[in-house]
Amino acid sequence: MQRIKIMSDSACDISAYLEKEFSIDIMCFPIIIDGKDYIERETLTNEQFYEALSTSIEAPVTSQITSFRFLDEYKKIYNEGYKEIINITISSSGSNTYNSAVLARNTFFEENPEAKSFFKIHVVDSLSYTAGYGYVVVEAAKKARKGCSSEEIISYLKDWFSCVEIYFAPYSLEQVKRSGRVSCAAAFMGELLGLRPLIQMVDGKSHVLEKIRGNKNIIPRIAATATKNMIPQTPYIIIKGNVDEHAIELEKEMIKKVGYPAEMTIQIGAAVANNAGAEVAGITIKANKNK
Repeated sequence: MQRIKIMSDSACDISAYLEKEFSIDIMCFPIIIDGKDYIERETLTNEQFYEALSTSIEAPVTSQITSFRFLDEYKKIYNEGYKEIINITISSSGSNTYNSAVLARNTFFEENPEAKSFFKIHVVDSLSYTAGYGYVVVEAAKKARKGCSSEEIISYLKDWFSCVEIYFAPYSLEQVKRSGRVSCAAAFMGELLGLRPLIQMVDGKSHVLEKIRGNKNIIPRIAATATKNMIPQTPYIIIKGNVDEHAIELEKEMIKKVGYPAEMTIQIGAAVANNAGAEVAGITIKANKNK
């Protein structure tokens, strides 16, 4: 058995296949829809969540993963015989989940002081969302399986997180308006004029890079922005919502520009969809910070 267990949370949006294939431990977010409790991935699929966005009376609410749940999971992994855990979390700027993971680590060693000499728990703040850390969660698990040390894996993660950027755009402003990210008046005017925000996520923060006129221009603008800013010959990851064609079109556009396909395609879960809606297109790159 490998020494290191890779953990993350469901906002990393990796597929159930990859989770199982690389023995990744995924902690799932609680979601409340019209007063009813769900657990992302376990009792609520992405498709069901997408439907709830348009049918629920109130906007769905996601909650942080508590320190108690992390503590129970750390204990389980410890009892399974692992020597180290690397827990890669959603950005601390958007969720208290990272703090919960750190608190649980401290509590674990308070309760198990004898473990300090031979068991380690590393908590890594991704400062990102969805594919921004989902991709490297899988890569970290591959490295752990190959026998890489925790120092090597964490160095790889920190290098990625120092450069990772996400660009995406919603095809509708309805959920953006409903989530309160923009005012009703601004969303109304955006819809009226056919404007779509091209949003950049970097270092745990998001802002609008530009306003794209018309849905037909979303894919070309995302591809042009990614190509301009990415480090040449580095992996890129396609982000999709409920329309597969957007992902296919974006990858084709990127292949024309950079000459190679995406490393993977990741479907957004509740963390992004709850703010941007189900129909989005996006990309994750390793950005050239010296550009």
